[in-house]
Amino acid sequence: MASPGQDYLSPQTIRAAAILTTGYVAATVLDTQAKFNQLVIYNAFTIGSLTTAELKVDFSHDGTTWYQETFQAISSGTATETLGEHQWNASGNRRILVPLKDRYVRVSVKGTGTVTNSSMEVLAILGNA
Repeated sequence: MASPGQDYLSPQTIRAAAILTTGYVAATVLDTQAKFNQLVIYNAFTIGSLTTAELKVDFSHDGTTWYQETFQAISSGTATETLGEHQWNASGNRRILVPLKDRYVRVSVKGTGTVTNSSMEVLAILGNA
């Protein structure tokens, strides 16, 4: 992983480019060794015949119990949490920034619609802010 004092790891492929399925498929689980506080996800997506593609991020302290990323909306002083999914309806390369304080991170992807000619590759960079 990282040598002592190293605050950045080169991009690693956690999901090779492949056709998406209509159910979430997890990429390689990342072990941050509790040394990194930032994750950058690079995703290269080809839509093919899909309507959309989705990506979700799960976190774990023990590698067994997983907690899905949430997004928050605030209205009239009430914060409403929603399970987080990143969604795209066009081909392209994207970058997602994720703050960390978790030992393990799991990225999963799926497609919605007809998966023919679709593809997604996911790379990850661990680092410190």
